[in-house]
Amino acid sequence: MFAVTQLTWIVLKTYIKDLPKVHKISITSIFSVLVLFILFSSEKPEASIHTEALELSIGERYELPIKVDAEDLTALQSETEQPEWKSIKVRNGDNLAKIFDREGLTPQEVYKVSKAGKDAKKLLKMKPGEELRILKEADNTFSALAYAYSPTETLFINKNSEQKFLSSIEEKQIHTRLGYAQGEIQNSFWNAGVKSGMTEAQIMNLAGIFGWDIDFALEIRKGDNFNVVYEEQFIDGEFIGYGDIVAAEFTNQGEEFTAIRYKDGRYYTPEGRSMRKSFLRAPVSFTRISDNFNPRRFHPVQKRYKPHRGVDYAARRGTPVMAAGDGKVIKAGYDKYNGHHVFLQHGEKYVTKYIHFTKRLVKRGQSVKQGDIIGTVGSTGLASGPHLHYEFLVDGVHRNPRTVKLPKAEPIDKKELASFQNIAQNYLDKLNNNKRIMLAMNSSESSSLASE
Repeated sequence: MFAVTQLTWIVLKTYIKDLPKVHKISITSIFSVLVLFILFSSEKPEASIHTEALELSIGERYELPIKVDAEDLTALQSETEQPEWKSIKVRNGDNLAKIFDREGLTPQEVYKVSKAGKDAKKLLKMKPGEELRILKEADNTFSALAYAYSPTETLFINKNSEQKFLSSIEEKQIHTRLGYAQGEIQNSFWNAGVKSGMTEAQIMNLAGIFGWDIDFALEIRKGDNFNVVYEEQFIDGEFIGYGDIVAAEFTNQGEEFTAIRYKDGRYYTPEGRSMRKSFLRAPVSFTRISDNFNPRRFHPVQKRYKPHRGVDYAARRGTPVMAAGDGKVIKAGYDKYNGHHVFLQHGEKYVTKYIHFTKRLVKRGQSVKQGDIIGTVGSTGLASGPHLHYEFLVDGVHRNPRTVKLPKAEPIDKKELASFQNIAQNYLDKLNNNKRIMLAMNSSESSSLASE
Protein backbone atom coordinates (compact mmCIF):
# COMPACT_ATOMS: atom_id res chain seq x y z
CA MET A 1 0.00 0.00 0.00
CA PHE A 2 2.95 2.39 0.89
CA ALA A 3 4.68 1.79 -2.48
CA VAL A 4 1.53 2.62 -4.40
CA THR A 5 1.12 5.83 -2.45
CA GLN A 6 4.76 6.88 -3.07
CA LEU A 7 4.44 6.24 -6.82
CA THR A 8 1.26 8.27 -6.97
CA TRP A 9 2.99 11.21 -5.25
CA ILE A 10 5.91 11.20 -7.74
CA VAL A 11 3.50 11.29 -10.70
CA LEU A 12 1.43 14.04 -9.10
CA LYS A 13 4.54 16.17 -8.32
CA THR A 14 5.59 16.04 -11.97
CA TYR A 15 2.23 17.48 -13.13
CA ILE A 16 1.94 20.26 -10.50
CA LYS A 17 5.49 21.65 -10.59
CA ASP A 18 4.51 24.39 -13.03
CA LEU A 19 1.30 25.37 -11.22
CA PRO A 20 0.95 28.50 -9.02
CA LYS A 21 1.98 28.08 -5.43
CA VAL A 22 -1.56 28.43 -4.06
CA HIS A 23 -2.80 25.57 -6.28
CA LYS A 24 0.18 23.41 -5.28
CA ILE A 25 -0.70 23.84 -1.58
CA SER A 26 -4.41 22.95 -2.16
CA ILE A 27 -3.64 19.81 -4.18
CA THR A 28 -1.00 18.69 -1.69
CA SER A 29 -3.44 19.08 1.21
CA ILE A 30 -6.15 17.05 -0.54
CA PHE A 31 -3.67 14.31 -1.40
CA SER A 32 -2.50 14.12 2.24
CA VAL A 33 -6.08 13.66 3.51
CA LEU A 34 -6.72 10.89 0.98
CA VAL A 35 -3.53 9.09 2.00
CA LEU A 36 -4.50 9.20 5.67
CA PHE A 37 -8.04 7.88 4.89
CA ILE A 38 -6.64 4.97 2.85
CA LEU A 39 -4.14 4.02 5.51
CA PHE A 40 -6.65 3.94 8.40
CA SER A 41 -9.44 2.23 6.49
CA SER A 42 -7.14 -0.56 5.34
CA GLU A 43 -6.35 -1.72 8.86
CA LYS A 44 -7.95 -4.97 10.07
CA PRO A 45 -11.18 -4.21 12.04
CA GLU A 46 -11.33 -5.29 15.62
CA ALA A 47 -14.30 -6.55 17.58
CA SER A 48 -15.44 -5.01 20.85
CA ILE A 49 -13.13 -5.28 23.84
CA HIS A 50 -14.77 -8.39 25.32
CA THR A 51 -15.67 -10.38 22.18
CA GLU A 52 -13.71 -12.06 19.48
CA ALA A 53 -14.58 -11.49 15.82
CA LEU A 54 -16.69 -14.31 14.37
CA GLU A 55 -16.14 -15.39 10.82
CA LEU A 56 -19.47 -16.61 9.33
CA SER A 57 -19.83 -19.32 6.73
CA ILE A 58 -22.66 -19.47 4.22
CA GLY A 59 -25.26 -22.18 4.92
CA GLU A 60 -24.27 -22.74 8.55
CA ARG A 61 -26.70 -22.31 11.55
CA TYR A 62 -25.44 -20.29 14.52
CA GLU A 63 -27.00 -19.95 17.99
CA LEU A 64 -27.32 -16.41 19.27
CA PRO A 65 -27.09 -15.96 23.03
CA ILE A 66 -30.21 -14.06 24.22
CA LYS A 67 -30.29 -12.46 27.58
CA VAL A 68 -33.69 -13.01 29.26
CA ASP A 69 -34.72 -11.17 32.37
CA ALA A 70 -35.66 -13.46 35.29
CA GLU A 71 -39.10 -11.83 35.67
CA ASP A 72 -39.81 -12.21 31.94
CA LEU A 73 -38.83 -15.89 32.11
CA THR A 74 -41.22 -16.52 35.03
CA ALA A 75 -44.09 -14.82 33.18
CA LEU A 76 -43.36 -16.82 30.01
CA GLN A 77 -43.36 -20.10 31.92
CA SER A 78 -46.62 -19.15 33.64
CA GLU A 79 -48.25 -18.48 30.25
CA THR A 80 -47.18 -21.77 28.71
CA GLU A 81 -48.34 -23.72 31.76
CA GLN A 82 -51.94 -22.44 31.61
CA PRO A 83 -54.38 -25.44 31.81
CA GLU A 84 -56.51 -26.19 28.74
CA TRP A 85 -60.10 -27.44 28.37
CA LYS A 86 -60.35 -31.10 27.37
CA SER A 87 -63.27 -32.21 25.18
CA ILE A 88 -64.79 -35.62 25.94
CA LYS A 89 -67.38 -37.49 23.86
CA VAL A 90 -70.07 -39.16 25.94
CA ARG A 91 -70.11 -42.93 25.28
CA ASN A 92 -72.90 -45.47 25.51
CA GLY A 93 -73.58 -46.26 29.17
CA ASP A 94 -71.56 -43.26 30.38
CA ASN A 95 -72.39 -41.25 33.49
CA LEU A 96 -70.50 -38.56 35.37
CA ALA A 97 -68.73 -41.04 37.65
CA LYS A 98 -67.38 -43.11 34.73
CA ILE A 99 -66.18 -40.04 32.84
CA PHE A 100 -64.46 -38.58 35.92
CA ASP A 101 -62.82 -41.94 36.67
CA ARG A 102 -61.35 -42.10 33.15
CA GLU A 103 -60.02 -38.57 33.62
CA GLY A 104 -58.35 -39.40 36.93
CA LEU A 105 -60.77 -37.38 39.07
CA THR A 106 -61.99 -38.62 42.44
CA PRO A 107 -65.41 -39.82 43.64
CA GLN A 108 -65.43 -36.85 46.04
CA GLU A 109 -65.19 -34.49 43.06
CA VAL A 110 -68.02 -36.37 41.32
CA TYR A 111 -70.19 -35.88 44.41
CA LYS A 112 -69.38 -32.16 44.73
CA VAL A 113 -70.10 -31.54 41.03
CA SER A 114 -73.42 -33.41 41.19
CA LYS A 115 -74.44 -31.29 44.21
CA ALA A 116 -73.45 -27.94 42.65
CA GLY A 117 -77.03 -26.61 42.51
CA LYS A 118 -80.23 -27.75 40.79
CA ASP A 119 -78.82 -27.09 37.31
CA ALA A 120 -76.23 -29.84 37.88
CA LYS A 121 -79.05 -32.39 37.48
CA LYS A 122 -78.87 -31.80 33.73
CA LEU A 123 -75.75 -33.99 33.77
CA LEU A 124 -78.02 -36.95 34.50
CA LYS A 125 -79.52 -36.56 31.01
CA MET A 126 -76.28 -36.73 29.02
CA LYS A 127 -76.65 -38.69 25.77
CA PRO A 128 -74.10 -40.67 23.75
CA GLY A 129 -72.36 -38.48 21.20
CA GLU A 130 -72.75 -35.28 23.21
CA GLU A 131 -69.69 -33.35 24.35
CA LEU A 132 -68.47 -32.62 27.86
CA ARG A 133 -65.53 -30.26 28.48
CA ILE A 134 -63.41 -30.49 31.63
CA LEU A 135 -60.77 -28.11 32.96
CA LYS A 136 -58.21 -29.30 35.53
CA GLU A 137 -55.82 -27.50 37.86
CA ALA A 138 -52.05 -27.93 37.49
CA ASP A 139 -52.18 -30.63 40.19
CA ASN A 140 -54.77 -32.63 38.12
CA THR A 141 -57.72 -31.71 40.37
CA PHE A 142 -61.10 -30.51 39.10
CA SER A 143 -61.41 -26.85 38.15
CA ALA A 144 -64.45 -26.49 35.86
CA LEU A 145 -66.91 -28.30 33.60
CA ALA A 146 -69.01 -27.25 30.59
CA TYR A 147 -71.93 -29.19 29.08
CA ALA A 148 -73.84 -27.81 26.07
CA TYR A 149 -77.18 -29.59 26.52
CA SER A 150 -78.91 -27.63 23.73
CA PRO A 151 -77.79 -25.46 20.79
CA THR A 152 -78.41 -22.35 22.89
CA GLU A 153 -77.77 -23.40 26.51
CA THR A 154 -74.58 -24.51 28.26
CA LEU A 155 -74.21 -25.68 31.86
CA PHE A 156 -71.06 -24.45 33.65
CA ILE A 157 -69.81 -25.85 36.98
CA ASN A 158 -66.68 -24.36 38.49
CA LYS A 159 -64.75 -24.33 41.75
CA ASN A 160 -64.32 -20.89 43.32
CA SER A 161 -61.47 -19.62 45.52
CA GLU A 162 -63.19 -21.04 48.59
CA GLN A 163 -63.23 -24.52 47.00
CA LYS A 164 -67.02 -24.36 46.65
CA PHE A 165 -68.63 -25.87 43.53
CA LEU A 166 -71.12 -23.57 41.77
CA SER A 167 -73.34 -24.08 38.69
CA SER A 168 -74.71 -21.60 36.16
CA ILE A 169 -76.41 -21.58 32.76
CA GLU A 170 -75.10 -19.55 29.82
CA GLU A 171 -77.72 -18.92 27.14
CA LYS A 172 -76.84 -17.74 23.65
CA GLN A 173 -79.16 -15.41 21.81
CA ILE A 174 -80.94 -16.74 18.73
CA HIS A 175 -81.21 -14.38 15.77
CA THR A 176 -84.09 -15.02 13.39
CA ARG A 177 -84.33 -14.33 9.68
CA LEU A 178 -87.17 -15.13 7.30
CA GLY A 179 -87.02 -17.76 4.57
CA TYR A 180 -89.46 -18.36 1.72
CA ALA A 181 -90.79 -21.35 -0.19
CA GLN A 182 -93.28 -21.71 -2.99
CA GLY A 183 -94.48 -24.69 -4.99
CA GLU A 184 -97.08 -26.06 -7.36
CA ILE A 185 -98.36 -29.61 -7.06
CA GLN A 186 -97.80 -31.83 -10.11
CA ASN A 187 -98.20 -35.34 -8.70
CA SER A 188 -98.17 -35.07 -4.88
CA PHE A 189 -98.08 -32.42 -2.18
CA TRP A 190 -95.10 -34.13 -0.54
CA ASN A 191 -92.99 -34.06 -3.71
CA ALA A 192 -93.88 -30.42 -4.33
CA GLY A 193 -92.82 -29.54 -0.78
CA VAL A 194 -89.47 -31.30 -1.18
CA LYS A 195 -88.87 -29.62 -4.55
CA SER A 196 -89.54 -26.20 -3.00
CA GLY A 197 -86.71 -26.79 -0.50
CA MET A 198 -88.80 -27.39 2.61
CA THR A 199 -87.79 -30.01 5.17
CA GLU A 200 -89.96 -33.01 6.04
CA ALA A 201 -90.96 -31.34 9.32
CA GLN A 202 -91.98 -28.13 7.51
CA ILE A 203 -94.10 -30.08 5.02
CA MET A 204 -95.87 -31.88 7.87
CA ASN A 205 -96.40 -28.57 9.72
CA LEU A 206 -97.84 -26.92 6.62
CA ALA A 207 -100.32 -29.79 6.24
CA GLY A 208 -101.16 -29.47 9.92
CA ILE A 209 -101.92 -25.74 9.62
CA PHE A 210 -104.50 -26.34 6.89
CA GLY A 211 -105.58 -29.80 8.07
CA TRP A 212 -108.89 -28.50 9.45
CA ASP A 213 -109.97 -27.19 6.03
CA ILE A 214 -108.25 -29.50 3.54
CA ASP A 215 -108.20 -33.29 3.47
CA PHE A 216 -104.66 -33.94 2.25
CA ALA A 217 -105.57 -37.58 1.57
CA LEU A 218 -108.24 -36.88 -1.04
CA GLU A 219 -108.72 -33.22 -1.88
CA ILE A 220 -105.28 -32.33 -3.28
CA ARG A 221 -105.26 -31.73 -7.04
CA LYS A 222 -102.66 -31.04 -9.72
CA GLY A 223 -102.23 -27.27 -10.00
CA ASP A 224 -102.83 -26.62 -6.29
CA ASN A 225 -100.10 -24.36 -4.94
CA PHE A 226 -98.64 -22.99 -1.71
CA ASN A 227 -96.64 -19.99 -0.58
CA VAL A 228 -94.79 -20.07 2.76
CA VAL A 229 -92.82 -17.71 5.02
CA TYR A 230 -90.81 -19.42 7.76
CA GLU A 231 -88.13 -18.66 10.35
CA GLU A 232 -84.43 -19.45 9.98
CA GLN A 233 -82.44 -19.46 13.24
CA PHE A 234 -78.82 -18.40 13.74
CA ILE A 235 -76.41 -18.25 16.70
CA ASP A 236 -73.29 -16.08 16.27
CA GLY A 237 -73.97 -16.00 12.53
CA GLU A 238 -74.12 -19.82 12.24
CA PHE A 239 -77.31 -21.48 11.00
CA ILE A 240 -78.75 -23.87 13.63
CA GLY A 241 -82.17 -24.81 12.24
CA TYR A 242 -85.65 -23.75 11.24
CA GLY A 243 -88.24 -22.12 13.47
CA ASP A 244 -91.98 -21.83 12.90
CA ILE A 245 -93.94 -21.20 9.74
CA VAL A 246 -95.16 -17.63 10.34
CA ALA A 247 -97.44 -17.21 7.32
CA ALA A 248 -98.76 -19.46 4.58
CA GLU A 249 -101.18 -19.57 1.68
CA PHE A 250 -102.63 -22.73 0.13
CA THR A 251 -104.79 -22.77 -2.97
CA ASN A 252 -106.85 -25.97 -3.16
CA GLN A 253 -109.12 -26.58 -6.16
CA GLY A 254 -109.34 -22.82 -6.74
CA GLU A 255 -110.16 -21.95 -3.12
CA GLU A 256 -107.50 -19.95 -1.28
CA PHE A 257 -106.71 -20.41 2.42
CA THR A 258 -104.39 -18.09 4.35
CA ALA A 259 -102.92 -18.58 7.82
CA ILE A 260 -100.97 -16.13 9.99
CA ARG A 261 -99.16 -17.18 13.16
CA TYR A 262 -99.72 -14.97 16.21
CA LYS A 263 -97.58 -14.64 19.35
CA ASP A 264 -99.85 -17.11 21.22
CA GLY A 265 -98.50 -19.83 18.87
CA ARG A 266 -101.81 -20.33 17.05
CA TYR A 267 -102.76 -19.69 13.45
CA TYR A 268 -105.58 -17.38 12.32
CA THR A 269 -107.08 -16.17 9.08
CA PRO A 270 -106.18 -12.55 8.16
CA GLU A 271 -109.58 -11.55 9.60
CA GLY A 272 -108.69 -13.12 12.97
CA ARG A 273 -110.64 -16.40 12.84
CA SER A 274 -108.81 -19.39 14.28
CA MET A 275 -107.57 -21.98 11.78
CA ARG A 276 -108.05 -24.58 14.48
CA LYS A 277 -111.44 -26.25 14.27
CA SER A 278 -112.99 -28.66 16.74
CA PHE A 279 -112.10 -31.58 14.46
CA LEU A 280 -109.50 -32.48 11.85
CA ARG A 281 -110.87 -33.37 8.43
CA ALA A 282 -108.71 -36.52 8.39
CA PRO A 283 -107.00 -38.33 11.30
CA VAL A 284 -104.10 -39.53 9.11
CA SER A 285 -101.75 -37.58 6.83
CA PHE A 286 -100.76 -38.18 3.19
CA THR A 287 -102.83 -41.30 2.61
CA ARG A 288 -105.48 -42.25 0.06
CA ILE A 289 -109.12 -43.12 0.59
CA SER A 290 -109.72 -46.73 -0.37
CA ASP A 291 -113.43 -46.77 0.50
CA ASN A 292 -115.73 -43.81 1.00
CA PHE A 293 -118.84 -43.26 3.12
CA ASN A 294 -121.56 -45.32 1.39
CA PRO A 295 -124.93 -46.48 2.79
CA ARG A 296 -125.06 -49.33 0.17
CA ARG A 297 -121.47 -50.50 -0.11
CA PHE A 298 -120.64 -54.12 -1.17
CA HIS A 299 -118.44 -55.55 1.62
CA PRO A 300 -115.19 -56.97 0.12
CA VAL A 301 -114.82 -59.65 2.83
CA GLN A 302 -118.42 -60.60 3.70
CA LYS A 303 -119.45 -60.45 0.00
CA ARG A 304 -122.77 -58.74 0.65
CA TYR A 305 -124.23 -55.26 0.59
CA LYS A 306 -123.69 -53.58 3.91
CA PRO A 307 -123.75 -49.87 4.80
CA HIS A 308 -120.24 -48.37 5.05
CA ARG A 309 -120.72 -45.78 7.75
CA GLY A 310 -117.25 -44.35 7.67
CA VAL A 311 -114.24 -43.62 5.47
CA ASP A 312 -111.38 -46.08 4.88
CA TYR A 313 -107.91 -44.53 4.65
CA ALA A 314 -105.41 -46.90 3.03
CA ALA A 315 -101.96 -46.43 4.55
CA ARG A 316 -98.84 -48.37 5.41
CA ARG A 317 -98.97 -50.56 8.46
CA GLY A 318 -97.75 -48.57 11.46
CA THR A 319 -98.80 -45.15 10.13
CA PRO A 320 -99.69 -42.92 13.14
CA VAL A 321 -103.38 -42.11 13.66
CA MET A 322 -104.32 -38.86 15.40
CA ALA A 323 -107.27 -37.94 17.59
CA ALA A 324 -109.52 -35.79 15.38
CA GLY A 325 -110.47 -33.60 18.33
CA ASP A 326 -110.14 -33.12 22.08
CA GLY A 327 -112.00 -35.84 23.93
CA LYS A 328 -112.06 -38.83 26.24
CA VAL A 329 -111.43 -42.49 25.43
CA ILE A 330 -114.73 -44.32 26.00
CA LYS A 331 -113.55 -47.62 24.50
CA ALA A 332 -110.17 -49.18 23.72
CA GLY A 333 -110.23 -52.88 22.98
CA TYR A 334 -110.21 -55.77 20.52
CA ASP A 335 -112.87 -57.90 18.82
CA LYS A 336 -112.97 -60.14 15.76
CA TYR A 337 -114.76 -57.56 13.60
CA ASN A 338 -113.09 -54.28 14.56
CA GLY A 339 -109.70 -55.69 15.58
CA HIS A 340 -107.85 -53.20 17.78
CA HIS A 341 -110.04 -50.10 18.00
CA VAL A 342 -110.51 -46.83 19.93
CA PHE A 343 -113.69 -44.75 20.39
CA LEU A 344 -113.54 -41.12 21.55
CA GLN A 345 -116.29 -38.96 23.08
CA HIS A 346 -116.13 -35.23 22.28
CA GLY A 347 -118.49 -33.40 24.62
CA GLU A 348 -122.11 -34.54 24.56
CA LYS A 349 -122.71 -34.35 20.82
CA TYR A 350 -119.84 -36.01 18.93
CA VAL A 351 -118.20 -39.46 18.86
CA THR A 352 -115.33 -40.58 16.58
CA LYS A 353 -114.33 -44.22 15.98
CA TYR A 354 -110.94 -45.57 14.84
CA ILE A 355 -110.85 -49.24 13.75
CA HIS A 356 -108.37 -51.95 12.58
CA PHE A 357 -105.31 -50.66 14.48
CA THR A 358 -102.12 -52.66 14.63
CA LYS A 359 -101.58 -51.21 18.10
CA ARG A 360 -103.63 -49.09 20.52
CA LEU A 361 -101.70 -46.34 22.30
CA VAL A 362 -104.40 -45.09 24.72
CA LYS A 363 -106.56 -46.64 27.45
CA ARG A 364 -110.20 -46.29 28.40
CA GLY A 365 -110.88 -43.21 30.52
CA GLN A 366 -107.83 -41.35 29.22
CA SER A 367 -108.19 -37.74 28.02
CA VAL A 368 -106.63 -36.83 24.67
CA LYS A 369 -105.92 -33.64 22.79
CA GLN A 370 -106.49 -33.03 19.12
CA GLY A 371 -103.49 -34.38 17.18
CA ASP A 372 -102.40 -36.85 19.89
CA ILE A 373 -101.34 -40.23 18.46
CA ILE A 374 -103.88 -42.81 19.64
CA GLY A 375 -102.83 -45.85 17.57
CA THR A 376 -101.23 -47.10 14.36
CA VAL A 377 -102.73 -48.32 11.09
CA GLY A 378 -103.13 -52.08 10.71
CA SER A 379 -105.41 -54.82 9.38
CA THR A 380 -106.67 -56.50 12.55
CA GLY A 381 -110.24 -57.75 12.65
CA LEU A 382 -112.34 -58.06 9.51
CA ALA A 383 -110.04 -56.21 7.11
CA SER A 384 -108.69 -57.08 3.66
CA GLY A 385 -105.50 -55.02 4.07
CA PRO A 386 -103.86 -52.32 6.20
CA HIS A 387 -106.13 -49.29 6.51
CA LEU A 388 -107.91 -47.09 9.04
CA HIS A 389 -111.70 -47.23 9.19
CA TYR A 390 -112.87 -43.86 10.57
CA GLU A 391 -116.43 -43.02 11.67
CA PHE A 392 -118.00 -39.71 12.76
CA LEU A 393 -121.25 -39.64 14.77
CA VAL A 394 -123.39 -36.58 15.58
CA ASP A 395 -126.01 -37.19 18.29
CA GLY A 396 -125.60 -40.93 17.69
CA VAL A 397 -126.13 -40.73 13.91
CA HIS A 398 -123.35 -41.61 11.45
CA ARG A 399 -122.29 -38.74 9.17
CA ASN A 400 -119.81 -38.57 6.34
CA PRO A 401 -116.55 -37.39 8.02
CA ARG A 402 -115.49 -35.61 4.84
CA THR A 403 -118.62 -33.49 4.39
CA VAL A 404 -120.12 -33.11 7.86
CA LYS A 405 -120.42 -29.48 8.91
CA LEU A 406 -117.97 -28.80 11.71
CA PRO A 407 -118.30 -26.16 14.45
CA LYS A 408 -117.08 -22.72 13.37
CA ALA A 409 -113.61 -21.58 14.34
CA GLU A 410 -113.31 -19.27 17.32
CA PRO A 411 -112.06 -15.72 16.59
CA ILE A 412 -109.03 -14.15 18.22
CA ASP A 413 -109.62 -12.25 21.47
CA LYS A 414 -110.94 -8.75 20.73
CA LYS A 415 -108.21 -7.23 22.89
CA GLU A 416 -105.58 -8.79 20.61
CA LEU A 417 -107.27 -8.05 17.28
CA ALA A 418 -105.57 -4.71 16.52
CA SER A 419 -102.11 -6.10 17.35
CA PHE A 420 -102.78 -9.20 15.27
CA GLN A 421 -103.96 -7.22 12.25
CA ASN A 422 -100.69 -5.23 12.20
CA ILE A 423 -98.69 -8.47 12.21
CA ALA A 424 -101.02 -10.04 9.64
CA GLN A 425 -100.64 -7.13 7.21
CA ASN A 426 -96.85 -7.30 7.47
CA TYR A 427 -96.82 -11.03 6.68
CA LEU A 428 -99.38 -10.66 3.89
CA ASP A 429 -97.07 -8.10 2.26
CA LYS A 430 -94.21 -10.59 2.49
CA LEU A 431 -96.32 -13.37 0.97
CA ASN A 432 -97.38 -11.12 -1.90
CA ASN A 433 -93.81 -9.93 -2.46
CA ASN A 434 -92.61 -13.54 -2.58
CA LYS A 435 -95.26 -14.35 -5.18
CA ARG A 436 -94.15 -11.39 -7.33
CA ILE A 437 -90.50 -12.44 -7.12
CA MET A 438 -91.28 -16.04 -8.04
CA LEU A 439 -93.54 -14.91 -10.90
CA ALA A 440 -90.77 -12.68 -12.27
CA MET A 441 -88.23 -15.53 -12.00
CA ASN A 442 -90.57 -17.96 -13.77
CA SER A 443 -91.24 -15.40 -16.53
CA SER A 444 -87.50 -14.86 -16.96
CA GLU A 445 -86.86 -18.63 -17.21
CA SER A 446 -89.67 -19.01 -19.74
CA SER A 447 -88.23 -16.18 -21.89
CA SER A 448 -84.76 -17.79 -21.77
CA LEU A 449 -86.15 -21.15 -22.86
CA ALA A 450 -88.14 -19.54 -25.68
CA SER A 451 -85.07 -17.69 -27.00
CA GLU A 452 -83.07 -20.92 -27.05
